[in-house]
Amino acid sequence: MMETPLPKAPEKRQVTAIIFLLILWEAGSATIKYSVLEERDSGSVVANIAKDLGLGVGELAARGARILSKGNKQYLQLERKSGNLLLKEKLDREELCSDIDPCILHFQMLLKNPVQFIQGELQLQDVNDHAPEFLENEILLKISEGSHPGTSFPLKIAQDLDVGSNTVQNYTISTNSYFHLFTRNHSDGKKYPELVLDQALDREEQPQLRLTLTALDGGSPPRIGTSHVLIVIVDINDNVPEFTQRLYEVQVPENTPVGSLIITVSARDLDAGTHGELSYSFFQYSNQIIQAFEINSITGEIRLKKALDFEEIQSYHMEVEASDGGGLSGKCTVAIEVMDINDNAPELTMSLLISDIPENSPETVVAVFGISDPDSGNNGKMMCSIQDHLPFLIKPTLENFYTVLTEGALDRERWAEYNITITVTDLGTPRLKTEYNITLRVSDVNDNAPAFTQTSYNLFVRENNSPALHIGSVSATDRDSGTNAQVTYSLLPPQDPHLPLVSLVSINADNGQLFALRSLDYEALQEFEFRVGATDRGFPALSSEALVRVLVTAPRPAPSWCPGRPSRAIW
Repeated sequence: MMETPLPKAPEKRQVTAIIFLLILWEAGSATIKYSVLEERDSGSVVANIAKDLGLGVGELAARGARILSKGNKQYLQLERKSGNLLLKEKLDREELCSDIDPCILHFQMLLKNPVQFIQGELQLQDVNDHAPEFLENEILLKISEGSHPGTSFPLKIAQDLDVGSNTVQNYTISTNSYFHLFTRNHSDGKKYPELVLDQALDREEQPQLRLTLTALDGGSPPRIGTSHVLIVIVDINDNVPEFTQRLYEVQVPENTPVGSLIITVSARDLDAGTHGELSYSFFQYSNQIIQAFEINSITGEIRLKKALDFEEIQSYHMEVEASDGGGLSGKCTVAIEVMDINDNAPELTMSLLISDIPENSPETVVAVFGISDPDSGNNGKMMCSIQDHLPFLIKPTLENFYTVLTEGALDRERWAEYNITITVTDLGTPRLKTEYNITLRVSDVNDNAPAFTQTSYNLFVRENNSPALHIGSVSATDRDSGTNAQVTYSLLPPQDPHLPLVSLVSINADNGQLFALRSLDYEALQEFEFRVGATDRGFPALSSEALVRVLVTAPRPAPSWCPGRPSRAIW
């Protein structure tokens, strides 16, 4: 483990880098964990990833290193020359992770040649850049003058977007003779302020009090937020409203229409008249709650005010207060769980795509891509496929990253271009899918020699021919393409060393036409044989040959005429 300590002075905002090599680099895979303070400027150095992985200078560039993230949002960039991992933009922990702690951004480094993945995590450390804030500038608290010393009265909490020690850690109340403040630690990790009565109240002596509630976070120095507390002393009201349940729980599909009834809370008060009339309202709540829900103050019905999104918020917890006409109130908790609906199709992000590969190459990586689906459970589980009849495979590498590679060597002469459709399907109901089309061209390799249309050719030439007479042609074709298919013809050395071939015939190197170079004499030479070659212009050049037999024919004799008979030529 290697660790760079956090800065002593917060204003320097230096990078903290913690690297855990979970699997040895020599084994082909490593998990690297870095930590950086939020709100650092774009271009800030996170760490030298090349040095941490033991790679030499220039090796990242030579191997085509790239930084990949889930989806299309890139938060990091790689400086290949130096090996530094940089922030691509200023990162706001609260925007990226809300109240999730720790805030982890996952990334991968792809080395293309050869293909290798390295898992990485970047932890965003919280900076105390938000002060506690009360949702109300004034908190109204009605307390019966008959309340006994030691009775506690919950107050509304302050919101703080920071996490850990930077969020709200304590509350204080302004100095007074009647109350002190107790900060209660809740099971959810939050601090809840409660006013505790120290001495009996007398409405006739003091009908109301104004206090200042202060929330302090754990920063150094701490940030604060304040709210005024107006305490109204009311005449004795014997019975406090009581809810039929202390906890209401409900599950709501995320596609529930706006305006739908979510749940109804109910309380009762044994008092009569206005002291028994109840009014319902949210007590402990956040902006997210009042944006998404509304409560009917008379019936206690909680209805949906805004469309839900499971991928954004999975659950809501709120406290509901029932207040009677005499100023007393009771409280309950409502827990709403948002149920996921398969409303997001899988996403495919292409990281590496090769559109042209030579034929006869061994198993070759054609594409590297990542997939993601923000849904949960089976709705977020995915599978990848391509057409069955193609000579390609999909192979998983790291979590949700895949490669497309050839099953073996491809033959351009058999198939010159492939259209590959990658289909990513989730396992939800109904199943949603995403398709990505790849066009792959197979480039030619000179693996076919020219082939003559015949293995041997017989050419007939009448003697006493004129020199440069075209006596016939040979023809060869090549299944390759481009210059690999261009054929050049030539005369091969004769097997008979006494045959003056170069003075008898010539061949056109481009089209294979054969010419007699001189007049042939039947009495001197009735026939002769030679071989012609066809060579392509590829590298390495491939060739083939064919046999040519030239037969010299004597001129036909003049026809004889028989007297007394019809004219008829006899040869």
